Amino acid sequence: MYFGESFRFSLQAMSANKFRTFLTALGLVIGNASVILVVTISITSRDYILDQIRGVGSNLIYAQYSAGTNNSTKVDADFIKLADVEAVRRQVGSRIIAATGVMTNTGRLLINGKEQDVSVIGTDQHYAAVRNMALLSGRFLDESDVQTRQHLVMLTEKLAQKLYGSTAAAVGKVIKLYELQFTVIGTFKEKTGTFGLSEITNETVLMPITVIKYFNPIERIDPMYVQARLASDVEPLTVAIKQLLESRHRIGARYDVENLAGILEAAQKIALVLTLVLIMVSAIALIISGIGIMNIMLVTVTERTREIGLRMAVGASRQAVLEQFLTESVVISLAGGAIGIMLGLAIPLSVRFLTDDIRVPISPMSVVVAFGVSVAVGVIFGMLPASRASQLNPTEALRYE
Repeated sequence: MYFGESFRFSLQAMSANKFRTFLTALGLVIGNASVILVVTISITSRDYILDQIRGVGSNLIYAQYSAGTNNSTKVDADFIKLADVEAVRRQVGSRIIAATGVMTNTGRLLINGKEQDVSVIGTDQHYAAVRNMALLSGRFLDESDVQTRQHLVMLTEKLAQKLYGSTAAAVGKVIKLYELQFTVIGTFKEKTGTFGLSEITNETVLMPITVIKYFNPIERIDPMYVQARLASDVEPLTVAIKQLLESRHRIGARYDVENLAGILEAAQKIALVLTLVLIMVSAIALIISGIGIMNIMLVTVTERTREIGLRMAVGASRQAVLEQFLTESVVISLAGGAIGIMLGLAIPLSVRFLTDDIRVPISPMSVVVAFGVSVAVGVIFGMLPASRASQLNPTEALRYE
């Protein structure tokens, strides 16, 4: 029997029981759609999580003073200094995009008629790029501002709104800090929120580090940020910076030099585990649908016993009968699989039409896997009914009522 003839007979058999065929294929529709959606969701969530982590700063390394050998007193010289930042720039300058330091303090501002404490940080012109800050209005600090110790500040989004109602309205205004007047040149926010885990808070004032150091009794960089040029060089640079800091300070001073590689790796592992779990759930749905196909095909063999006997009586071989029922199983499986694949692709694609802010990636591999599983389900779970049909005795089959 030629394949075209088997296919035609399969369509005739399925059209004779349309509703049963639909219910049989429904499991494959749900299973294949689930596979594609699960993979799509896992990729989207993984990329979102990793982008959020990278959003804190690309190839970011951060260093801060940890502790010294003297437990009773802290030696001021142990703290990271501006000279250490310059040393990093000189010694590993070709391997980094920028290095910057942060000095922190507190100040009091008149907000809504009341004096309130705000966080004040001092840094330089590299900070915005290294920490991936978003400019809302005005401009960032530049090299001239830092070198000439200009009395200029930037405000976080929420602080600007509290003081002046909007970020745009804040630019050009003058605030009073440390009994001095500072002009607001811009407003900013973190592109990726760190939920208060960084030096940036909701109410933060940013000024040149060359200015804030005069209001701090001790020069202390906490932390120092370094942006590596290459992602592959983050780990070696982390070690090199730690060694550099230790070599520039007294023996026994310890420094925590970390990067985001560990967090990224952990996030990737979590995403992988979640993907595997979700795929296993989808696989169970496909297996159940395969069992459904097998059961229906076994019922079909029983219902068409006389037809099988008649075909064998007029010369159909056992191989032809096996191919006939196996083709029916595969056609049902592929039909359900194709509809499931189209449904699984339609949902992510529809999101793109609804919004431009969210990009939902579609994995071609998930489509290939779903199609391959559909074929495999049809062949594997259709083999037993097809084999049983081909093993029927023609004489007994013709007598079957």
